[in-house]
Amino acid sequence: MEIKRIATDTRRSRAVVYNNMVFVGGQTADDRSQDIRGQTAQTLAKIEKFLAEAGTDKSRLLTAQIWIKDLARDFAGMNEVWDAWTAPNAAPTRATAQCDLAAKDILVEIIVTAAVGQD
Repeated sequence: MEIKRIATDTRRSRAVVYNNMVFVGGQTADDRSQDIRGQTAQTLAKIEKFLAEAGTDKSRLLTAQIWIKDLARDFAGMNEVWDAWTAPNAAPTRATAQCDLAAKDILVEIIVTAAVGQD
């Protein structure tokens, strides 16, 4: 089976398609001056772009991992954006955890896996 790598550099691929699945690596916001709602929205927009490049969309999400810098402060705001973004009746499995992220101004990082192709 073919492996398709999307936005690859020497360290990582942003997404990898294999066996009718796309694995989107951890995505973060480009404008880190935004609050949790802004960063979450930007992150989800990046994920949508990679899903489209892989030939799928958010209605085919299988699972998500969400890493938040300050769960007590930002969980509700992130969920507000997440809930508005997910496709109706197509929410993936999900895990959310608090984590020290790679840079101090990153508030959220999201990883997803989705189905590609026909069922």
